Amino acid sequence: MNMRKRILPVIFGVLATTLFSCTFRTAQPKADLEGPVITHSFAAETGKYSYIWKIYLEAEDPTGDMSRIVSTVNQLGWGEYLARNIPIKPENRHHLKGYIQWNTFTSETPTLNVSTQITVKISIVDEAGNESNAVVFPLTFAPGLRGEHKYQLPPPFDRADLPMLGRISINIFSPFMGPFDSPVP
Repeated sequence: MNMRKRILPVIFGVLATTLFSCTFRTAQPKADLEGPVITHSFAAETGKYSYIWKIYLEAEDPTGDMSRIVSTVNQLGWGEYLARNIPIKPENRHHLKGYIQWNTFTSETPTLNVSTQITVKISIVDEAGNESNAVVFPLTFAPGLRGEHKYQLPPPFDRADLPMLGRISINIFSPFMGPFDSPVP
């Protein structure tokens, strides 16, 4: 009987610990084990300054909770600009295909040196904070380009009905002047 008195508290202790840990685990928010993935992407590599640059993306998330497209711009001679977020519409949170656009002209920089090099890094973040693979696109402002830049879209973007997913709202500056300086002739 003495042995029985010793074993019963141990058994109750193990059961209570097991039940508590099970309850504790299920009370925690479930981590998103499958984050978003950018499956296809494309952007032209050259354009004139004031070019409306389109970056084409296709992405999916098995849990359907893609939240925002994150864009980071880095300009040679200037540095990295603050990242910008483009919210993803509810109907695109499981799968999206379309383009984001960036008007590269800014009134703060009416002229920009030719051959200015820029890279844009794009990733997608879901509601749980999981970030997709990043895709990086170079853009060089080339001299002599006139009118709209023409290029052939590769599959799966070679359709006319692709929607615009949002806009990048970053103003670039000349590396030789600050954001409030006047351009040098």
